[in-house]
Amino acid sequence: MTATRRTALKTLLAGAAVAPQLAQAAAAEPKWGRGVEGQRKADLGNGTFLNPILAGDHPDPTILKDGDDYYMTFSSFLSYPGVIIWHSQDLVNWQPVGPALTKPLGSIWAMDLVKHNGRYFIYIPAGDSIYVIWADNIRGPWSDPIDLKIQGAIDPGHAVGEDGKRYLFVNGVRRIGLTDDGLATVGKLEKVYEPWRYPQDWVVEMFAPEGPKLLKRGEWFYLVMAVGGTSGPPTSHMVIAARSRSIHGPWENHPQNPLVRTKSADEKWWSRGHATLVEGPAGDWWMVYHGYENGYRTLGRQCLLEPIEWTKDGWFKAKGGDLSAPLPMPKKGKAVQHNFAKSDDFQTLKFGVQWSFFNPGPDEMKRVQHTPGVLAIKGKGTSPVDSSPLTFITGDRAYEATITLDIGADAEGGLLLHYNERAYVGIGFTQTHMKTFAHSQEQSWMREKMDVSTVHIRVKNDRHIVTFHYSLDGKNWIQHSWQLEVSGLHHNVFGGFLSLQPGIYCAGAGTVKLRDFKYRALA
Repeated sequence: MTATRRTALKTLLAGAAVAPQLAQAAAAEPKWGRGVEGQRKADLGNGTFLNPILAGDHPDPTILKDGDDYYMTFSSFLSYPGVIIWHSQDLVNWQPVGPALTKPLGSIWAMDLVKHNGRYFIYIPAGDSIYVIWADNIRGPWSDPIDLKIQGAIDPGHAVGEDGKRYLFVNGVRRIGLTDDGLATVGKLEKVYEPWRYPQDWVVEMFAPEGPKLLKRGEWFYLVMAVGGTSGPPTSHMVIAARSRSIHGPWENHPQNPLVRTKSADEKWWSRGHATLVEGPAGDWWMVYHGYENGYRTLGRQCLLEPIEWTKDGWFKAKGGDLSAPLPMPKKGKAVQHNFAKSDDFQTLKFGVQWSFFNPGPDEMKRVQHTPGVLAIKGKGTSPVDSSPLTFITGDRAYEATITLDIGADAEGGLLLHYNERAYVGIGFTQTHMKTFAHSQEQSWMREKMDVSTVHIRVKNDRHIVTFHYSLDGKNWIQHSWQLEVSGLHHNVFGGFLSLQPGIYCAGAGTVKLRDFKYRALA
C-alpha cells in the first residue's frame, strides 16, 4: 500500500470515528422552548424549564415577590430609557412592564427593587452616587431620582432591622442608615462584615465583594452576595452567604461557601453569581442570578433560576447543579406570555420596552418624532461613534433583522451590531454613498457611490458570523461583500459589562425615518 493510500485510509477511518461523536454532540445541543418570532424561552411546556429564564443581557437581577406577582429589573448601564421592570407569576415566564427611569444619570449598575409600607423603591447606583426613585404603583409613575449622596459605593441592598430601622448595604460589605421614608441617609458608611475568602490558588478575576442582598427568615437575617469578579476567567464569580440574628451582626459564614460557582470552562454557564433568594408560588425557594453562556459572552450576562433547599441547621443549599439540564418548573405558578415581539411597525412607541438610546444626552428624546408607522430621528454626530444609536437586547444565538430607512438630505443612517462606541460593525448610507464599518471604524476604501433615498438593510448574525444585505427597491437584495466574525465583541475585550445588540444609527444634520423593522430568531 502506498503512503498516499495509507494516509487516505487513515483519514477515512478517522472521519468514520468522528462522525458518531459529531452526531452525539448535535443530539446533546440544548433545546429551548420557542416563543414569539422563534425567540428562545425557558419554559419547555412539559413541566420543566431550561435556563436562562431571560435570555440576553439581563445582569444583576433584583427580584420582588409582591403577593402572587413577581417583579424583576436589571442593570441597564448606558441605555435609556432604562431600569425596565419585568413581571411574572411563575418565575420562568416574564413580560416587560416598562421603564422606571427616563432621566440619564450615567451608567446604571446593580440595583435593589423593594416594597416597604405599601410603597415601591428602586435604589440605583449611577455615576458616582446612589439614587432612589419611588412609586405607589409598580407600573408608575415613578418619581424623579433623588440623590442619596452615597459616594464610592455600588450594589445597594435594602434591609429593615429588628429595630424597624431601614438600611442600605453596599459593596465592601458596608452599611449606611436610611430615614424612615427611605429617601435620605442617616450617619456614614461603616464596614459591617468581612466576607468569606476563597482559597488563594483558585482562578478568579479578583476578590470584589459585591451585590449584598438581605433576607429575614425566621430568627435569622441572611446576607447573600458575590465575590470573585463578574467577568474575567469563567471560574470567577460565585455566590456566598452569611447569617446573623441581628442586622447589626455578628455575621457567621455559611459552612458550605461558595454555594454556587462555575468550576470549569467546560460548563455551560460561566461566572455564575450575584444572587437573590425568593420564595416561589408554592412556598418553595429559589435564587436568581446571572451568568455568561459558554461561547456567547456577546449576549451579556443572562438571568438564571436555580432551586434551593433549606436545611435543618437553618442554612440553605443550591440544588440545580451546573444548570445544563432542564429543571422542574416552580409549582402553582401561572404563566404569562413570555417576552415580546421585537419586530416593530412603529404604530406605537416601544421606547424603554424595546428601544433605548445608547449613552444619550439629557434631551435625547427631542430627536424623536413619531407618527403611526414612522419613527423619525434627527441626526446626531458624524458616525456610529457619536450618534447615540438606537439599540435593543437580543437573547438569541442566531437571528436576522431587517429595517427600512428613508435617508433625508444631509443625513446618514444604517444598521449595526453595536457593543459600544469602540466596538461595532455595520453598514450605513447617505443619499450618495454606502459606508462599511468594521473593526469599529469606517473602512473608507470600501465606500461606494450610489443614489439612495430609501434603503432596506438586513443583518444576519449566525452564531457570530455576520452577513449584511441591502436593497434599494425592497425586492432585489445584494449581499455585502464583507462577512464578519464578532465573537470578540464583549466585556473581556472592551469593558463596560454590555452586550452586542442590533442597533440603528442616525447621524448628520438631517433626519432618518425608520419603517418596518422585522426580527426573527434562527437559533
